[in-house]
Amino acid sequence: MQVILLERVEKLGQMGQVVNVKAGYARNFLLPKKKALRATKQNLGFFEKKRVEFEANNLKRKSEAQSVAEKMDGVTIILIRQASEVGHLYGSVRSADIAQGISDAGFQAARAQIQIDVPIKYLGMHQVRVLLHPEVSIFANVNVAQSEEEAAVQAAAKDKNESATRSDVEAAFGGKAEGDAPKKTAASKKPKAKADKASEITEEAPEAE
Repeated sequence: MQVILLERVEKLGQMGQVVNVKAGYARNFLLPKKKALRATKQNLGFFEKKRVEFEANNLKRKSEAQSVAEKMDGVTIILIRQASEVGHLYGSVRSADIAQGISDAGFQAARAQIQIDVPIKYLGMHQVRVLLHPEVSIFANVNVAQSEEEAAVQAAAKDKNESATRSDVEAAFGGKAEGDAPKKTAASKKPKAKADKASEITEEAPEAE
């Protein structure tokens, strides 16, 4: 089936494009969610007539989403779950659970906006993508633990690992971060010592008559 996209659809196309999709995908998702129209002659004419309006509305929604993204990016939610001794969850983590956690954190997110690329099956820290707009998304941290105390330990371990990673990067570049002055090494001090000694000898030598 051919449809006209009314907004950007990931892995499919941009607003205004006419694309071929499976009939079921169009009927069950694109058309009812008003993300597309059937690509009929009448609808093509309608879209061209309303294009400026569609683009203006899209820019407004995108700007609003970017504003929310600045405050929301990196938000962490805690989900308490039962698990086996090896940390395998007994119950699955659903998009609805994450959406509720985000709402509890003071933001708004619908289940359809949560994208779990890798199923969450174990305890620990995970990341999911939240689609705030077809062109704006952020990553949310999902801390899955068996208790609040365990969640705090996992969060602390994550912060420690991130700090250690930064230290490794700095060490790889001579123990300095960007903008820091280069540190003197033993190799750089040794030639200076020789130079100082040579200077002393020169100063002690009698002047030529």
